[in-house]
Amino acid sequence: MLVRQILKSKGSDTVLTICPDATVAEAARMLSERRIGCLVVSRDGATPIGMISERDIVREVGTRGAACLQERVEQLMTARVVTCGCDDQADAVLGQMTEGRFRHLPVMDDGRMVGLVSIGDVVKARLSELAMEKDALEGMIKGF
Repeated sequence: MLVRQILKSKGSDTVLTICPDATVAEAARMLSERRIGCLVVSRDGATPIGMISERDIVREVGTRGAACLQERVEQLMTARVVTCGCDDQADAVLGQMTEGRFRHLPVMDDGRMVGLVSIGDVVKARLSELAMEKDALEGMIKGF
């Protein structure tokens, strides 16, 4: 299965972004209100320059206290953004996420962000694919 197919099954290609100058408290509020795990940090909404996740925020609050909530997002974000493409295989993306120990990947097409996939999206798609393969094999065996 391709990342393109996963994006299509999600139904929405909206990627929530936050400006690097926003406060960490603003990022935490957005994450909480939208019930999501990360935001892509971007100046233009199309080019990722970082990622900030609930894990990033919790780690810093736990280490340094609530004062870090007044810092800018760019001070806490993960600046090394790993991305994938629309034509990447789901298994390869899942491997990347597992090895890198992160749960979200911006999807790029022609240098522009066109979506975001989570590890949950990829696992769900892969399980669906395996269920279809199982049904097809059972049909062949039973002669359906």
